[in-house]
Amino acid sequence: MKKSMCFLIAVLALFAFTAPGLAGAANISAASYKAGDVVTIEGTIAPGQDLYIAIAQQDMFAPGDTDGVHETKRFKKDAKKANFSLDTKIPPLYYMLTNNPEAFGTVKKKKFGGPSVLLGKGNGIYSTTMFYLNKDFANIDATAKASLGPIQTAEQWNFFRYAHQGSYGINTIVKEGSRVGKVVIFARSVITDHATSGKYWDKGTSIKLDKATGKYTVSFKSFRHTPPNTDFDVYINGTKTGAYTVEGNGYWLGKGYRYMNPLWIVIGAILVGTYFSMIGAAGGMLMAAFQVLVVNTMGPVGINAANVLKPSNMALTLFSPLGSFYRYAVVERRVAWPVGIFIGSIWLGKYVSAFLPMKAYKEWLAILVVIMGIKTLMEVRPAAMAKRKNIKAMTKKFNDEVAAAKAEGRSAQMGSIEPVKTGLTDYRFKFWGEEFTINPLLFAILGLAIGVVSRAFGIGGGFLLVPAMTTLGALPMYVAVPISLIGTCFSSVGAFLGYLMVGYLPDMTLAVAIIIGGFAGGMLGSRAQKLFSEKTLKIVLAITLFFLFFRFFKIEIWI
Repeated sequence: MKKSMCFLIAVLALFAFTAPGLAGAANISAASYKAGDVVTIEGTIAPGQDLYIAIAQQDMFAPGDTDGVHETKRFKKDAKKANFSLDTKIPPLYYMLTNNPEAFGTVKKKKFGGPSVLLGKGNGIYSTTMFYLNKDFANIDATAKASLGPIQTAEQWNFFRYAHQGSYGINTIVKEGSRVGKVVIFARSVITDHATSGKYWDKGTSIKLDKATGKYTVSFKSFRHTPPNTDFDVYINGTKTGAYTVEGNGYWLGKGYRYMNPLWIVIGAILVGTYFSMIGAAGGMLMAAFQVLVVNTMGPVGINAANVLKPSNMALTLFSPLGSFYRYAVVERRVAWPVGIFIGSIWLGKYVSAFLPMKAYKEWLAILVVIMGIKTLMEVRPAAMAKRKNIKAMTKKFNDEVAAAKAEGRSAQMGSIEPVKTGLTDYRFKFWGEEFTINPLLFAILGLAIGVVSRAFGIGGGFLLVPAMTTLGALPMYVAVPISLIGTCFSSVGAFLGYLMVGYLPDMTLAVAIIIGGFAGGMLGSRAQKLFSEKTLKIVLAITLFFLFFRFFKIEIWI
């Protein structure tokens, strides 16, 4: 009788432990992992149940936790639209591993890419699929809802959706995205067995569940850029069953929020700085592209990625011109000082840009950029060169000098600027013996307009300034580039101070690496420029402008 009672008690205890809504025994393969390692969990649930494993970062985040000025304003506005409060907390890194993802959302088509001003909201030139989380918390199955761990209210679910399905939320809170090519579509949250689903967001995830016995084995790849010493709780079908820690895996950029060897950043900055100092344009934009595509610069949880990327970017557009300044200004005397000083008004643009609507600004700018690119290409036609006799004559003298230097085994000498007349609206100088005339006041106004662009995008503005000088001012590239570098230097100082005044600091390791690489690139670019002809430099400039057109219009050729 006693044996029968003991057996009955054991059976009842086992049933209670594995009853619906309660988890069975679970074994986490390790107490700690390095970022990017595979986490494996094994255990048993009640036979016939679906498996819901919630893995949640222990540190929670609420919109009210941010120190960012712009983020505070944005969260107040978005919270009203998305139905959550500034005190609503969610774990920034959260994963629901399940054999039944349909309990939390559906897979639908997603259109993306291309100009919104032409295609409208929700449309795009590319198409993919995306996992859309359920809009209504009340409609989630009761068993699945009870398995969400720390996410327990409708407000938390609404904030969770906002953080994982909007680009601002991903770039501000979640910091991990599911990508198509190089474009983030949404943040990884609900994931299932990749061998079964075949979906791009399920890569690295394996879920093996035997419903007859309730035994399961689950593994998934942890986020490669999880911050060092991040603690996670593990919930099996709603019951907290364990925890583990993700340790660092490489050199951690505190504000960049990525693991990256600074040496790669230095090398990238050298390449961009060299290019920038040769054509005087797109240094900030190319450095931004490097940060987005290679470094993947983000920001601490609660700070938007752009507000870390832009101040860091200023390091290149400030120090790369300084690296080339000595050669251009002192050794070769190729700086038209009156024009450069007036273009210094570019820094005033940081005050003006605060009053301009920016939603479609970049896309309209794309139209201007491609027009300037076409115009630049038209200038290299023989008929166009023939009309500008001074540039044609200067180009011939430069080519003759290059040929002579090659024959004599020496380096080519570059012409220098000889002032002829200085005035507010009339400045004349000779370069290679040919006279050029420009209007400094006109370029002062141009500098102000470009300053607006610089402040808004965190770039130097040379991509507009150089083609403007070669088309409107009819200046040769050898003169336009040094002037542009002065303008972007002023622009960078003003824009960087603007970010500091509102409390946005760059990632210091990232900034120092860019400073070192940018300065070295500036020195290399100023020496390399004279290896290329006027025509070649203009073609390179035009190609750069077309590249920017694709970027501004979100026509990403690498997708």
